[in-house]
Amino acid sequence: MKAVILVGGLGTRLRPLTCNTPKPMIPLVNQPFIEWMLLRLRDQGISEVVLAVQYLAERFRHAFGDGSRLEMKLHIVEEPEPRGTAGAVKNVEHLLDGPTFIFNGDVMTDLDLRAMLAYHQEKQSKVTIALTPVEDPTQFGLVETERDDRVKRFLEKPRVEDITTNLINAGTYVIDPEVLRYVPPDQFYMFERGLFPVIMQIGDPMYGYSTRAYWTDIGKPQTYIDVHHDILIGKVKYDFRGEQIADRIWVEGDATIHPSAQMVGPVVIGNGTVIGRGARIIGPTVIGPGCQLGMDVSLEGAILWEKNIVEEGVTIRNSVLGANNTIGAKTYLTDGAIIGDDCSFGAENRLERGIRIWPGTILGDKAISF
Repeated sequence: MKAVILVGGLGTRLRPLTCNTPKPMIPLVNQPFIEWMLLRLRDQGISEVVLAVQYLAERFRHAFGDGSRLEMKLHIVEEPEPRGTAGAVKNVEHLLDGPTFIFNGDVMTDLDLRAMLAYHQEKQSKVTIALTPVEDPTQFGLVETERDDRVKRFLEKPRVEDITTNLINAGTYVIDPEVLRYVPPDQFYMFERGLFPVIMQIGDPMYGYSTRAYWTDIGKPQTYIDVHHDILIGKVKYDFRGEQIADRIWVEGDATIHPSAQMVGPVVIGNGTVIGRGARIIGPTVIGPGCQLGMDVSLEGAILWEKNIVEEGVTIRNSVLGANNTIGAKTYLTDGAIIGDDCSFGAENRLERGIRIWPGTILGDKAISF
């Protein structure tokens, strides 16, 4: 089996975290999200994957090469310009030769792919769309189906009075490559507003595959935080790397943890991290490799990328800290604050209420109270 993963987006909703890192490469529990995704596909029988890339393509090539490190075959194909979801797949059509999975590169799911493929083949479908129920359908594209699950209608971000189903397009498809003949070459063209309506009009069989598998879009700051919490509390299948040193506390490689530090799992600690005297770490929290946490630091529901220096008395709660930052003593990062890479903050700053700080920002002591 083959798959195409659409990883061409700029990740604007996740900025500043994606200013230097492509969205699919951002760390998820200290592992690039796309790597977790590729390993999951491999373990479900997909041996060959095409990454349709447009933004920071070299980062993917450097990390994965031809895929041999992951025991699979990987093609990294760079688009000359943004082609949209269907246009990106059309651009790699020459690599496809049978039913193919298509994934959006910002969707995390533990969907049973073998079962979805069997359903696609049983229905003799040309396109099968994974559908998942949501509580608030007004924020998504709804998919109405007939009694036999054949797709009947698409409804994008409907008004409350227009809602007839709570099933949404979950961003995973199985397609027969022959449907790509309806996609114009070398153009921006979307599945949702282009190809799928054309297939409905022509009458080719297109079915919805309803599932209650875990599903979330990691492309927004709060959902990026939420998916870490979901992984750590066990809502989604995930194999933690490293050794479990205490109840729900994992260390990847070597870490130096002061005996007086208090930790309440689930917590994941990266290789080479140092945790100082009196630190208090409450899960769900992820600390990246090479971080240095000073005395009396307090972390709760926090996500730290690699090589951060967090000085004495800092509090980080329900927030994300990018890579290579220095956070001055007694600073507060809380309530969904998002900090980019390579920032330097002086002492006693307060950054709260979802504030976003761009890479390279320098703040003096007590410069911000937000």
